[in-house]
Amino acid sequence: MIVCIAEKPDVARNIAEILGAKKKCDGYIEGNGYQVTWTLGHLCTLKEPGDYTSMWQRWSLGSLPMIPPRFGIKLIDNKRIEKQFAIVEKLMQAADCIINCGDAGQEGELIQRWVIQKTQAKCPVKRLWVSSMTEEAIREGFATLKDQSEYQSLYEAGLARAIGDWLLGMNATRLYTLKYGQNRQVLSIGRVQTPTLALIVKRQMEIENFVPKQYWVLKTTYRDTPFNVIVKKSEEELMQEIEKQKEKASKKGADFNSDEAYRAAEAANIGIEPISNNEQGLELIEKIKDEPFVITSVSKKEGKEYPPSLYDLQALQNECDRKYGIPIETTLQTVQSLYEKKFTTYPRVDTTFLSDDIYPKCPAILKGLRDYTALTAPLEGKPLPKSKKVFNNSEVTDHHAIIPTGVYPQGLTDIEKKVYNLIALRFIAAFYPECKVRTTTVQGEAADIPFRTSERSIIEQGWRVVFTDENSDEKEKKEIPTFVKGESGAHIPELQEKWTTPPKPYTEGTLVLAMQTAGKTVEDEELRNAMKKNGIGRPATRAEIIKTLFKRNYIKKVKRNVVATETGIELINIIRNELLKSAELTGQWEKKLRDIEKKEYEAKTFIEEMKQMLNKIINEVLSDNSTIDNLTKKD
Repeated sequence: MIVCIAEKPDVARNIAEILGAKKKCDGYIEGNGYQVTWTLGHLCTLKEPGDYTSMWQRWSLGSLPMIPPRFGIKLIDNKRIEKQFAIVEKLMQAADCIINCGDAGQEGELIQRWVIQKTQAKCPVKRLWVSSMTEEAIREGFATLKDQSEYQSLYEAGLARAIGDWLLGMNATRLYTLKYGQNRQVLSIGRVQTPTLALIVKRQMEIENFVPKQYWVLKTTYRDTPFNVIVKKSEEELMQEIEKQKEKASKKGADFNSDEAYRAAEAANIGIEPISNNEQGLELIEKIKDEPFVITSVSKKEGKEYPPSLYDLQALQNECDRKYGIPIETTLQTVQSLYEKKFTTYPRVDTTFLSDDIYPKCPAILKGLRDYTALTAPLEGKPLPKSKKVFNNSEVTDHHAIIPTGVYPQGLTDIEKKVYNLIALRFIAAFYPECKVRTTTVQGEAADIPFRTSERSIIEQGWRVVFTDENSDEKEKKEIPTFVKGESGAHIPELQEKWTTPPKPYTEGTLVLAMQTAGKTVEDEELRNAMKKNGIGRPATRAEIIKTLFKRNYIKKVKRNVVATETGIELINIIRNELLKSAELTGQWEKKLRDIEKKEYEAKTFIEEMKQMLNKIINEVLSDNSTIDNLTKKD
């Protein structure tokens, strides 16, 4: 008998139906030579400290660090889980072959491997690897089953991550709680949760400590058209521009000379210095008010706007939060439900690209979007474009971007309809032509003071017709008149008083994006590159991390904003080891874990380095003579 094990009952039922297993039994489905069962998500977890030795049951600084000689797993303490495991164990011990049908990713591999190990099954194990739950994908997956050994490095990376998180979380939480908690509360520390909380606290401190600065902007109106004075870029702005150019060149594989680029940018940086006081602005008004305004240049540049990228999980969560106010955890649950119902592909992804093998399937997927025929009809009867901005094997690892499967969605809830609609529209738009735009830039001057105005107009809508409701404001923009170089006339200058504004608080949606892009703050280029795809945490875990911070009263919601509580702020102030609070630690981990997956780095080396880091952190904290009062005192 072949035993197939999925993560959830719904997925198991889908697989059983395709395999011809019809007989429903307690905890599994049987038939046609198969027994299809499930794990209810996590059945097993790493053992708790007290499971290793009674000495670790009681919290004490003298017992740190807690490092088991060999890590073990145990069943999660839950009667439903215990009952299901007993069924799985009985099936697997009698099986001729086991097929791991868990979610195709690092976490899915770990969940299923632990269960198979716990049953002590001796038969061969195969792996089903699919990105959608459609019948076609499942049949194709069963026709190309892999041996479990081909995914050994994926499992080792997942195991190393779990052990590393255990070592840091268990030890650092006890360490900081016993040292600084004053018997008031547990101070929970984690590789992902602590840098995430630090992001929120840092943003909150920036807002609370923000001091508005007054500045002035010089404008003038000529022929009923407002012109803004051209202001020289600061040194920081110039360097940011250079970095953007450098990144673009790098993507194209081109050489880049930073010094030459800086000199060119500096030479082109023509304008006045920023107006820092009212008197300076009034002097400029006096200088230009009676002088004619002369048009010095008129340029028109045509360009293209490409369709928006397909969704990865973070972008979808952010869009649902921004557009509908749907919490990120609800979005994850919803898109997971759509996946299990076969309507969309695997959701826990961190790429916005598709692999080349998806391209031949796209016409059929579009045809299956029967509620969108007005948008898909123009694409029928001709080859679909195959853009590198959509199809790129090098940008796809375990899974591709979230797209519809082509299976007609029925019986959707209101939230499922909203989420599905976003996914479907992005997919359709990916095959539409670029939006063609024209940017008209007009420059003028009065008494040698340069001004500029610009207008962007759409020549051809292209993909924008897919999002007509969102782009309605484009039609309402007032067009600037036709200007001719050399013309001149009277104008009306004015000085506008402005104030700098603080950064915005995080929402759940912008927070997951900040976690995803946290690598930008890491100075080490190699680590920064390692975090490009993962940031803080992984797509599958970010919603859970944020939920944990809410649960532990480290953060709270004020309307739609996510803010730190006094407890959360105090905890971050307590932690003196900057590595624990920064994205850099995650960057180091992600690089090494990815190298483990690629078989370029040993999991045991990762664990040994983790132990060394842990000892260093413990020694630093134990030797700290500060009290909690002066540690948490604000400057």
